[in-house]
This record gives sequence, C-alpha cells and structure tokens, in this order.
Amino acid sequence: MSLFGPGPQALLDDASGRIAYDPGFLAPARAGAWFAQLQAGIPWRSERRVMYERELDVPRLVASYRLSDPSLPEPLAAIATLVSVALGVAFNAVGLNLYRDQLDSVAPHNDRLADLVAGEPIALVSLGATRRMDIRAKQPPRRLLRLDLEAGSLLVMDYRTQLHYDHGIPKEAAAVGPRISLAFRVRR
Repeated sequence: MSLFGPGPQALLDDASGRIAYDPGFLAPARAGAWFAQLQAGIPWRSERRVMYERELDVPRLVASYRLSDPSLPEPLAAIATLVSVALGVAFNAVGLNLYRDQLDSVAPHNDRLADLVAGEPIALVSLGATRRMDIRAKQPPRRLLRLDLEAGSLLVMDYRTQLHYDHGIPKEAAAVGPRISLAFRVRR
C-alpha cells in the first residue's frame, strides 16, 4: 500500500500536507488479539506534565520503545513490520497511548518536529474501542477534520501536516471502552 493507494482514503492532499486513513488495515481478529496482548503486557506508566500553568496528571497511560530494542514486546515488532512494509518507511520508534475510558484524552497538539527526521510520516495504528480524532488547521479558515479511528485502522500524516495542523483525542460524553494508539515515527 502506498500513502494514497487503493486502500486508504485521502482525507487531505494539498500544499499543507497529506493525511490518509485506512479503516481496515488490520483484520478484526488480529487487531483484537493484539489489543488484548498489549493492554495486559505493556508496562504502562502514568505521567505528570505542566499544562495550563499547573502540574497535572496526563489523562492516559503511556509507553514508548525504539524498534531496535531487544525487549520490544511481540506484537509491536509484527505491527511495525506491517506498517513499514505498507508505507515503505523504516520507522525506528513507537509511542503507545492507552485511553482507559471516555475521560482519557490528548489535547490538540502537533508532534515535536525537532524529534523527527524531516520529511518522514507519522503512522497511527488504533486498537480497541473507536475514538474520535479532531484534526484542525492552525491558521484560518481553521479547517476541521473529525475522524472515528476504528480498531485495526491506520492513519498516516505526512511531515508537513505537523506544521499546519494540530490533532487530538477529545474526552467523550458517553461511556467508551479502552483504546490503544500506536504512533510509529522516524526519530532522530
């Protein structure tokens, strides 16, 4: 699969960047099995961060790995290979977020470009419950994309989108089950 081959849906493809979404990247049974393995097997950690001039709990659990780490948990290596082959990109890191319920979230942000190799995309694989991602342009007219990230889906944002768009997972009003997000990157 290329970034904009027959599988993914092109959500954005202009001077501000490219965003593609493939809702069926992983088969449902495989996505479910890998979700269960990762939820139970990752040493999830909570973090505190200064936000809004106060130190607060990060409203989700996190983990991260270099893909060359000999202790990389087994479905991460398999998923990384699938994503790298599909996109033709040699990703070297994965960041994991566990959204435990509808109250866990991530504020609108863009990835820190100083940490990334210029020109390389960011690929997000979603496992578990469906959650909405908001992708909003930083400049007027402030275009907004609202996307339900389904279990087994792949969202690909090229490097330029980080200059022009913020993305986040808002809190939900209704109850929702846990979700794991795997963010594959090429880090410096």
